[in-house]
Amino acid sequence: MKIAVFRIEGERRVGVVADDGGSVTALDFPRELAALGALAAVDLLAEGKALPATVGNAYRWDQVEHEAPFPAQRRNLFCVGRNYHAHAKELRDSVFKDNDANPESWPIVFTKVPQTVVGPWANVHLPVGISDKIDYEAELAVVIGKGGSNISRAEAMSHVIGYTVVNDVTARDVQMRHQQWDLGKSFDTFCPMGPWLVTADELDGSKTRVRCWVNGELRQEGSTEDLIFDIPTLIETCSRGITLYPGDIIATGTPAGVGQGLNPPQYLKSGDTVRVEIDGIGKIENRFV
Repeated sequence: MKIAVFRIEGERRVGVVADDGGSVTALDFPRELAALGALAAVDLLAEGKALPATVGNAYRWDQVEHEAPFPAQRRNLFCVGRNYHAHAKELRDSVFKDNDANPESWPIVFTKVPQTVVGPWANVHLPVGISDKIDYEAELAVVIGKGGSNISRAEAMSHVIGYTVVNDVTARDVQMRHQQWDLGKSFDTFCPMGPWLVTADELDGSKTRVRCWVNGELRQEGSTEDLIFDIPTLIETCSRGITLYPGDIIATGTPAGVGQGLNPPQYLKSGDTVRVEIDGIGKIENRFV
């Protein structure tokens, strides 16, 4: 199932997308629950309850205003750095030079604040006067369905409700300046997300392809089979002494090909367009302004 969040005549709706992605039909959520986005659906499914019935006619997907599936995050997103070997290598002398020399010891985990989240086609705002080294990072995001703490690796996948696409936009100079990464990752609009939530019964997140284009040029292409720390390990790690809740998001890291890893580095500038696509989910495309 694909669960999308969209607006019609300014009103937020949560709906189910047709198999071909061409239309969406609203679920009969009251306005106060629809305001939560797909979190309203995740909460019900996490409790073992059925989603409400659909209501009204289907809308063509290109007729509605698209929003991120989780536009109203309860808290920060969990994000993982240095989780593909080739990416670890390309930034070993810059971003990762002060990190543990052994990339397979523990994952690097940081956060992005909820205000970073924007829709799948929204503009991303460059922080003019603060940073001119803005980079892209195409990532598969895991969405938690059943909450819990100290989740074992063996049980981890039973806690996953589905997946979505994110671009972990990063101000590289700010990221490195502060050693901890949250500030460089958390500028407003720095987490485009979408186009919808795909439930786990429709996608094997351990075997899918992540790609990214900048102005039509393919920059990143990787398979989640090549993750240094797989999805169960990430869930186990993030839940050690920390309770995960339905709707929590774990971004799983980015493949090689980021702008800072090129020779010379190529950072994003106003007017650039970045498209991120993951097999089995779909694509997002955002203009940087």
